[in-house]
Amino acid sequence: QVQLVESGGGLVQAGGSLRLSCAASGRTFSTYAMGWFRQAPGKERDFVAAISWSGDSTYDADSVQGRFTISRDNAKNTVYLQMNSLNPEDTAVYYCAADRLLDTVVAGTGAISWGQGTQVTVSS
Repeated sequence: QVQLVESGGGLVQAGGSLRLSCAASGRTFSTYAMGWFRQAPGKERDFVAAISWSGDSTYDADSVQGRFTISRDNAKNTVYLQMNSLNPEDTAVYYCAADRLLDTVVAGTGAISWGQGTQVTVSS
């Protein structure tokens, strides 16, 4: 499995932007599909966005379409989540996920690697 470390979270005002990063260990990063999930207090962990190993295919949750963009740099073993037009409903711990199969990442189940999470707080 690949080890994942998220960064870039913090406190931002509504309407602001943040960019999250997820650094992966190992030399096989480019063979993994990657994704972002989030979990708000008292709620289940929800899918946010996913990207194929090549970066050619991306998927976004309806709640973030047009505001969040997932991307990756295989040379840097890093996946990003650019978050714009943030609102208080985006407040959550954001987790990075990796798996060989894009469908597994999107589903958030199965043999999947997770990071430790990074807190994003959006104030009104």
